[in-house]
Amino acid sequence: MSVAPGVRRIVAGNAGLMTGPGTNTYLFGLRAVAVLDPGPDDAPHLEAILAAAGPAIRWIIVTHTHPDHSPLASRLAKRTGARVIGLPPPDEGRQDATFAPQRQPVDGERLSVGDCQLIAIHTPGHASNCVCYLLERERLLFTGDHVLEGVSPVILPPDGDMSAYLHSLDKLQSHDFERIAPGHGGVMERGKEILAALRAHRLAREEKVLRSLRRLAGATLDELTPVVYDDVAVERHRWARLTLEAHLIKLARECRASERDGLWRPSHP
Repeated sequence: MSVAPGVRRIVAGNAGLMTGPGTNTYLFGLRAVAVLDPGPDDAPHLEAILAAAGPAIRWIIVTHTHPDHSPLASRLAKRTGARVIGLPPPDEGRQDATFAPQRQPVDGERLSVGDCQLIAIHTPGHASNCVCYLLERERLLFTGDHVLEGVSPVILPPDGDMSAYLHSLDKLQSHDFERIAPGHGGVMERGKEILAALRAHRLAREEKVLRSLRRLAGATLDELTPVVYDDVAVERHRWARLTLEAHLIKLARECRASERDGLWRPSHP
């Protein structure tokens, strides 16, 4: 479907708990096409992309290298000869090790892809190699998993970093955009308000972490998770635990919490 003049979206068939309706793959241009986030290594999705734009594909751009976003890049590049653009995967076990970019975008760089121009914005946090892309002429920001529809993204330490994530949210606010096209879900209006609400949500969760630590006077991650995330479905607690760890690491760096022998405590009563 069309999401803006000259921009189409194809949704991969990988719907699930953490991927929502599936990974969004965006196609920019018609005569010369750039593919943003080709998605998981899935044969039907590959054929859908090729059917939509095959011979015209010149560039493959990846926002980050989690396995629902980048693995199809290598197969798509072999079929089309397209140039692969993105930041290489960190070596931490959760990333797509097959991703091998031919070009690494520089923060703030303008990429000319056919009749579109995208501004690359490095936004570490969800993953260290996250890059958002701004289609300036449409004031449309493509965020990968940095901003999602209806949910806050998981921050996966050690590569994911809560301090970096909050800084990246502030960084995006300085750019001129109105709408957000996320890696999962539909296009969102009032993008600046969404960023502000997301930041407020993360800081409110952080305060809840501190209140819980004070009340429990010391707890493990497993003990803290159901307390801090008592408003989240239990089936999501495995992922919430990761984001909780990211919050605790941030608090420890700020000398507001500490860990010893697996027990987390507030640094001040």
